Parts: sequence; C-alpha cells; structure tokens
Amino acid sequence: MALEIGSVVEGKVTSIAKFGAFVLLPEGKSGLVHISEIANAYVSDIAEFVQVGQSVKVRVLNISEDGKINLSIKRAEEQNAAAPARAPRAPRRPENERPRENPAPRTGEVAPRSENQEFEDKLKKFMQESDSRIADNRLYADRPRRGRKH
Repeated sequence: MALEIGSVVEGKVTSIAKFGAFVLLPEGKSGLVHISEIANAYVSDIAEFVQVGQSVKVRVLNISEDGKINLSIKRAEEQNAAAPARAPRAPRRPENERPRENPAPRTGEVAPRSENQEFEDKLKKFMQESDSRIADNRLYADRPRRGRKH
C-alpha cells in the first residue's frame, strides 16, 4: 500500500524531539508529526501526549519531493470523531425546489478559502520547514570534525 496524501495509517513513535515526534510508517518509511499537529490543545511537552513505542493513527499531510513525510495525529483523530457524529442524510429535493442563493460547489470545484486560513496554512508550513532545517543544522553542527587541525 503506497502512502497517499490524506490517507490515515497506523504507525509507531520512534523518537521525540522538541519540535515533534518521528513515526515509523508501513513499508519502513518514517515521517514527522510536528508539535502543532499533535493535539488540538496547546502542546508544550510532546511527551505528555505520546511516548516512544506507542502506536498512533496519523494522517499523511504532505510528501515532499525529497521524501520527507509530514503527518498529523490531531487530523486523524478529527476524522474518527466526526464520522459517528454524522446525522442521516435528509431526502434530496428536486432540482427546481432547491434554493439558488448559495449554490454548492460543483464536483471538482473547491470552495474559496478565507485569507486568514490561507495565511495560517502558509505560516504552519513555514514553521514546519524552519524547524526541520534547524534540526538538520544542529545535527550537522554537532558532528565531530575529522581531519581538521585547529
């Protein structure tokens, strides 16, 4: 089963960092659950929500060109919590009886997003990329330097 954006899969937490938790996914792939995607509440300590070795359900948010996988625990839980709460559908009205004021988007069309939501999405993406770069830089900076004489 290939990972797809939007799919919900089960994984195992392999490590925890200040900025998120790394999760081992099926097929041996690994992804990051950013601290902002752990829970709907404010998260100051990730260890309060997940532990190493814990199985978690995650939603695949993004798979970058370089193979990095962004995951979300809270969005996977939102889907599970929302599913049983749905009420049965009301019978459909004939086309000529439907209100015309706010037409629903047609299949394939996306409802317009508010400017605030677009900004929030851009900010979240920036923060995730920034945290990832900082972590990469720390790993590089902490390596012992070989062959250099000071």
